[in-house]
Amino acid sequence: MQRNKSIVDAAPRQRPRQGAQAIRRALAVLRILAAGRENGLPLREVVRATGLTRPTVHRIIHVLIEEGIVERIEASDRFAVGRQVPELALARQTRSKLLVVAERSLAELSAEIGDTVFLTTRTGLDTLCVSRRVGSFPIQVLSIEVGARRPLGVSSAGVAILAAMPAREARAILERNANRFGSYKTTVSVILEQIAEARRRGYNLRDKGLIEGTRSISAWITGRDGQALAAVTVSAIRRRLNPRRASEVAETAMRAARSIEHAL
Repeated sequence: MQRNKSIVDAAPRQRPRQGAQAIRRALAVLRILAAGRENGLPLREVVRATGLTRPTVHRIIHVLIEEGIVERIEASDRFAVGRQVPELALARQTRSKLLVVAERSLAELSAEIGDTVFLTTRTGLDTLCVSRRVGSFPIQVLSIEVGARRPLGVSSAGVAILAAMPAREARAILERNANRFGSYKTTVSVILEQIAEARRRGYNLRDKGLIEGTRSISAWITGRDGQALAAVTVSAIRRRLNPRRASEVAETAMRAARSIEHAL
């Protein structure tokens, strides 16, 4: 009897793993679509980014549409995250500790330098902009909106976060994101060079920002366990970040990052 009981008990423990691959694939598709935001993405881009076959992606998307998690943008071949997703998010409205403790440092940083400040976190293989502070200088660089998601390594913050990781971990993430970099006109080798330079400096300096004629500086934030969590980024027009001022801004951004780490 004991032997039979063990067999019966073992079965439920195995069942949750049987659909794990399908769930992971669906989540991968959903995360890629999230990067497309309101405009969504065509099926071919989702296929390229995930590395899945077209029939598999097509099947996953249509199941997610049936469940209200994905929507097809009217009169187009593009798909976007469905309206049911933010409704589900209402079940968890408590803000992250990182965002709460960073508020004061971000406000002080933006007030001191006068330029736009961003807080970007790591989420899986992506970065997510979770806060943006507009400075007092008449010309502000609003290159990224809160909620913008990009593959790790594409943005200034993404390179900074990767630079704070062990080399093997950073390279593994880049390899997994390799199919996605074509849409952003970059490659694994280029990003590896940027990471090496950021480690040498102690922060990341992007000479050409996401908007033409801008520059960005990012300082990484790590947790108590040393894991890379996020980055503080300052973006400004090029003449605002000349070599002398860029060094001063970098020091200020790094102090803000250390302040946030201490508060965590």
